[in-house]
Amino acid sequence: MGRLRYLTAGESHGPGLTVIIEGVPLGMPLGVRDVNPDLARRQGGYGRGGRMTIERDQAVIRSGVRHGQTLGSPITLLIENRDWVNWGEKMAVEPIDAPVPPVTKPRPGHADLAGMLKYGTDDLRNILERSSARETTARVAAGAVARAFLAALGVQIRSRTVRIGPVEDEPALDHADPGRWPWDAVEASPVRAVSAAASQAMMDEIDAARAAGTTLGGVFEVAAWGLPVGLGSHVQWDRKLDARLTQAIVSINAVKGAEIGPAFANAAARGHEVHDEIALDAQGGWTRLSNRAGGFEGGMTNGQPVVVRGALKPISTMRRPLRTVDVRTRAAAAAHFERSDVCVAPAAGVIGEAMTALVLADAVLDTFGGDSLAETQAAVARRRAAYAPPDPST
Repeated sequence: MGRLRYLTAGESHGPGLTVIIEGVPLGMPLGVRDVNPDLARRQGGYGRGGRMTIERDQAVIRSGVRHGQTLGSPITLLIENRDWVNWGEKMAVEPIDAPVPPVTKPRPGHADLAGMLKYGTDDLRNILERSSARETTARVAAGAVARAFLAALGVQIRSRTVRIGPVEDEPALDHADPGRWPWDAVEASPVRAVSAAASQAMMDEIDAARAAGTTLGGVFEVAAWGLPVGLGSHVQWDRKLDARLTQAIVSINAVKGAEIGPAFANAAARGHEVHDEIALDAQGGWTRLSNRAGGFEGGMTNGQPVVVRGALKPISTMRRPLRTVDVRTRAAAAAHFERSDVCVAPAAGVIGEAMTALVLADAVLDTFGGDSLAETQAAVARRRAAYAPPDPST
């Protein structure tokens, strides 16, 4: 059976980021044209900080692709950090003669203090460089490869911003058919929301937070449709695909919660208001009359669109810093400040797409295998044909 694996490397202000992806079958069309648009989308969004004006993220493919098609061997992607030229001494690989001032004032809400205590360091740059959300650039690059693989199987993945701070997007979208969602409006919105009125209210909230020297969290939603039935499994806890997907969403920096479909609203409802009734569509295929399960039952895809949400806390680096304690002097201090965004919810949706693509692509390969794209496509087609109900007239 095939399995998709990937590993990222690199620091926020180092020379660049690297990701190696293994398990992509041979024969899949792939080029930087498939990767760079998602890297640009990740950098966008109202509320981003100064780092986004420096970087122009572009991937370079260094292995695993020949003449525009994957070879079945590991794919290596490199993304240069343009800001590296300003950090050559602070982030030098080899020892340098000049002293480099340590970072000693941990930020509440960040990995700083826990990482310092875990690894036994009193220079927090040793922690914050890798714990930075800059690492998600490499994940988005890997996710673009997974997205291309899924697209070749007829699967689409999109995202939107549901909430920023107290402002919630207005439309109640039809989770049964994300293909009919107004995606052009989402991509045109500076905050990646559907409603123009909600978009403006979200931007006003970001402006107010920026003026106050603070930050905002939010909620993003990712939808995937076109998936075959039966990805994942009910037989063991770690094979339940909805659990694997929510773990991947919570792995995104600042995400502190995730739900499949309207899970928390479902918890306040009664059973007859929650469960998706079963029917046969006009072509004689299995379908549901709603999708409140978010595309999963028993840890497996059920043929309906997969819908997952991630809840972001306000990011922890703030222009008006919180109180902390200097790890060297033990004196009370204001937390360390380095360039910061005000709100990353629009970008987080793009990262959520990438993580969703990586989890779903891995599940497809786990279920269907395939050393080549053609083999995987044939196996998926057989499954789709097999779960169509028989014609009662025969």
